[in-house]
Amino acid sequence: MGNKQDERRAALRERLIAAAEVELTEKGLGGLKARDVTARAGCALGALYNAVEDLDMLVLHVNARTLTRLGAALRATLPDEAEDPETAMQALASAYITFATENRRLWQTLFEHRLPEGRGIPDWHKRDHAVLIEVIVPPLSRLRPDLGAEALALRARTIFAAVHGVVHLALQGRFVGVPAEALREEVAALVETLARGSAAARP
Repeated sequence: MGNKQDERRAALRERLIAAAEVELTEKGLGGLKARDVTARAGCALGALYNAVEDLDMLVLHVNARTLTRLGAALRATLPDEAEDPETAMQALASAYITFATENRRLWQTLFEHRLPEGRGIPDWHKRDHAVLIEVIVPPLSRLRPDLGAEALALRARTIFAAVHGVVHLALQGRFVGVPAEALREEVAALVETLARGSAAARP
């Protein structure tokens, strides 16, 4: 009996996650409402809180899906390891821009959602984010073979933050951001600078 209940709850959770993903795609984080999600999933409002705890946790599950798709897109674009590492980093940056522009609201939700104060992000969701850094480490390690694993991971975080910041400001239309039509060119210039600077800094 317990297994059947677990299966039904898991199936309901998947329906809710899928429904929330559609709602976020159509309306963005600011337009997400529990009643709309449950109506789309075909269940009662209270079922949401039995299946996924609350709306914030539901968003985390959608974000996990987004990260899985983003990670797959980044990995798929990586050239052969024999390729120039700067070429690999350029390919990653280009794929990141493509994903962000084609999935703008889900991508924004990934970085804009905040849990209530005092509530920590679950460890499983922290691990979901690792792909954003892991894909940068291999080409970076060829540019900086002198760096240890910890230093490489930290530098990869810095590079990701630099590229993400440019993309984020541009897609938000901030006046300090680069125009959308110049985004790819400017990110490519940034990655070129970062890659060549890394190579030049090698002892």
